[in-house]
Amino acid sequence: MRPLKFLWKFAIAIAAVFVILQCVRPSIPARPPTAEIQVPPSIHQILEKDCSSCHSDQRRLSWFDEIQPGYWLVRKDILTAREHLDFSTLGSKPAAAQKAALYEAVNMIQLGAMPLPRYVALHSEARVSPEDLAALKAYLSPWAPLPTPPTATGGSRRPVPSANTPSIRLENVSPEGNGIAFDPSFESWKSLSFSDRGDNNTFRFILGNDIAVRAAESGHISPWPDGARFAKIAWQQQTGSNGMVYPGKFVQVELMIKDSKKYASTDGWGWGRWRGADLKPYGSDARFVNECTGCHQPVKGNDYVYTPPIANARSTLQEAVNNRAAALPVTLPFQPLRWTPITMFVDQRTHTMSTLYGNEAAVKSLDMRSTSPSSPRYDQGAVLALVTWVQRDDPHWFGARIPNTPASVEFVTVGPGKTSLYRRFEGPNLAEAHPPANLIAQRTSFVIELKPASLP
Repeated sequence: MRPLKFLWKFAIAIAAVFVILQCVRPSIPARPPTAEIQVPPSIHQILEKDCSSCHSDQRRLSWFDEIQPGYWLVRKDILTAREHLDFSTLGSKPAAAQKAALYEAVNMIQLGAMPLPRYVALHSEARVSPEDLAALKAYLSPWAPLPTPPTATGGSRRPVPSANTPSIRLENVSPEGNGIAFDPSFESWKSLSFSDRGDNNTFRFILGNDIAVRAAESGHISPWPDGARFAKIAWQQQTGSNGMVYPGKFVQVELMIKDSKKYASTDGWGWGRWRGADLKPYGSDARFVNECTGCHQPVKGNDYVYTPPIANARSTLQEAVNNRAAALPVTLPFQPLRWTPITMFVDQRTHTMSTLYGNEAAVKSLDMRSTSPSSPRYDQGAVLALVTWVQRDDPHWFGARIPNTPASVEFVTVGPGKTSLYRRFEGPNLAEAHPPANLIAQRTSFVIELKPASLP
C-alpha cells in the first residue's frame, strides 16, 4: 500500500504545482496598431494571417497557449518577435525601411527560419503557403529599372559622380558600439564575391583578408578559420547615360571577424558597421549586434555567411562556394580573380555583371579615395581585366544577384607611351576572339575610362 500512497501524494503535488504555475502569468501587452505598414490590401491580408500573431501588438493566443509552462515559451517568442519586427508600428518608419523589413521577412520565410518550426508545429495556420510567398515576392519586385540621370558632360558612359565629404583618416575611425575596432587594412583585401542588391539598389564588394582568401580557395570554410575577416563595402547604384548601372555614392563598410572564443556569445563572429563618408559607427551600444546575428541566423549551416565565395574549391555544404563564377581557364594570359577589384557595373538588359580588376601596377596608379571625376591614368605595366558574368539569383537572399558563369574576359595592358594592348576571351570556353580594330579601340577606351568606385 505504501507505494500506491506515495504515488497519490506525488500526483497531488504535481497537480498543485501545475495549478500554482497557472497563477504565475507575466503579461503580453496588447495595443491597437498605431502606424501599420503601408501595403496593398492583398499583402496586408497575408501579413495579418501569417505573421501578426507574433509580429504585431495584438494578443492572439490559442487556448493551449494559455497553459503554463507553454505560455512562458510563447510569450518569450512573441516579445522577441515584436522587438525585431512589429507590423503594428512599422508604418512610422520611412518607406525604404518598411520595404527592407518585408525583404528580410521574405528571406526568413524562404530560408525556413520563420515562422519558428516549433511554433508552426502547434499553429499550422501560421505556415506561409507557396502562393503567399510568391505574392510577397511579386509585390516587392526588386528588379525595377533605376531612373537614368541627366547625361554627363561630354556624353560620358558613367553617371556624374556624387560629391563626398573630404576623406577621413582611417586610423581615426571610432570603434563600433560593441567595441569592435575599425580595420583600415580592408582596402588591400582581395575579393571573395560581389552582389547586386535589387532590394535596396546597392552594389556590394565582399572582400577577405589573407586568411579568409586562403580558406575559400581550399574550401576550409565549414567553419571559417579564426582570424578570417570580411569587409562588405556598399555603394548606391546609379544608371549611366548608356543604360549601365554603376556604383555611385559610398554607403558603408561592414566587418565580420571570426574568433570562435572571443565572440562565442555572437555566433563566433565580431560584427561592425560604419556608415557614410565619415564612417560613423552604426550602433550606439552593443545591442545593435542582435540585428546582425538575427539576420544571419538562417545561414547557420554556412557558418552564418550569406554570400558564397568565388572559388574552385569543393564543399559538401549546399551553395557554400560559388564554383560557377570561378570557372576561368588556366589558359588565360592572367588570372585576375585575386587581383584588386576596382569597380563593377551591371547591364540589366543582358542580365550580366562585370567587375574591373587591376594588377599591382594598375592599383598603384589609382587613388580610390579620390572624389575627382576625371578618368583614371594608368602607368606603364598596368594590366586591367574586365570579367563579365551572367547573373543568377542569390540562393540565400531574395532581392540579390551574384555572378554565375563567365561570359567574357577582356584584358588591357598599358605599354610605353600609354599605348595599350587589348585581348578578349569569350564564349563557353572563353576562347580568344579577334574583334575588328574599331571595336578594339572602343572597348580599350571603355575599360580604361571606367571610374573606380570611391572609398571614404
